[in-house]
Amino acid sequence: MSLADLDPVIHAPKRLAAMSVLAHSDQADFAFLRDHLGISDSDLSKQMAALEHAGYIKISKTGRGRGAATWYRITPAGRQTYQRHITALTAIVTGTTASPPAPAD
Repeated sequence: MSLADLDPVIHAPKRLAAMSVLAHSDQADFAFLRDHLGISDSDLSKQMAALEHAGYIKISKTGRGRGAATWYRITPAGRQTYQRHITALTAIVTGTTASPPAPAD
């Protein structure tokens, strides 16, 4: 694994935390994610829109008005990218990344 395996879309702390929740569940609703992450409605919407735009999550909406609910689910591409990202982070923090070759004299 290398630094190239880190995904800049997922790397943002709020998006990384959201991807972690979604990677360990079937789906999560808006209120749960907002409360779990401790962020505002607008901030959650912005973060999740970025993940959806990248193809990492699927957003589903049910109902209308006060009974409406928004649900998030990780996509197969999102799961694969998240796993690669976490593997790269783990390699970095444990010091198991390959070092570049030393320059030749």
